[in-house]
Amino acid sequence: MQFDTTTSSSWKFGHRGRVAVFIDGNNLFHAARFHNIDIDYNKLLRVLLGDGRLLRAFFYTGVDAGAERQQGFLLWMRRNGFRVVQKELKTFYDGTRKANLDVEIAVDMLSLAGRYDTAVLVSGDEDFVYAINAVAYKGCRVEVAGFRSNTAPRLIDVADFFIDLGDIADLVRKDISQTGDYDIPSFIPPEELPTTEILRGNSPAQDFARVPAKVPFETAYADDENENLSDFVRVTDER
Repeated sequence: MQFDTTTSSSWKFGHRGRVAVFIDGNNLFHAARFHNIDIDYNKLLRVLLGDGRLLRAFFYTGVDAGAERQQGFLLWMRRNGFRVVQKELKTFYDGTRKANLDVEIAVDMLSLAGRYDTAVLVSGDEDFVYAINAVAYKGCRVEVAGFRSNTAPRLIDVADFFIDLGDIADLVRKDISQTGDYDIPSFIPPEELPTTEILRGNSPAQDFARVPAKVPFETAYADDENENLSDFVRVTDER
């Protein structure tokens, strides 16, 4: 099974049906930074979807309510086909600030099992091994996407297929020449953002609000004639 590098939307191993994508935001960011790659999330979603029909694309991250740049990025993600699942950062005794969303990811994968044919988990965290097995036992195909050197071997072993983002880096890398309504800042994990961001009176969130919603590719959302999936068809901005 190999990836067809002639197009970013074709997989050589056949039809994948309805696809649900689960992106562990912080885990992906740190792995990509280790490999010096700036992820383009539109390209990533196109690659992960392949020839399938998108049921839902989730993006999980911790948030700092005072970080306007991050809020602007998440607004852009919502308007470009992602369901953002967020949790407020917690400050620990040693001063570190973290938000663990492993439970949310596992619960969503399990609760939607049966609505999708293929689940794509973008994470290298070994803690998801049990969740992947549980989803597989429900009859769903489970793929893991990540950088091999940053992905737990057990996670690769239990997946039906492993997508090595390092091998297809050119297909998911942000193009530095992108301009206009496609020119967005990279994801920055909340623990690396200052508590407040004041940029000479300009609000990044307001700037993002002016960016029109953009669908990066023709998406055939899962909507069989005899199956009502209206609750899972279209992502809207939650306010």
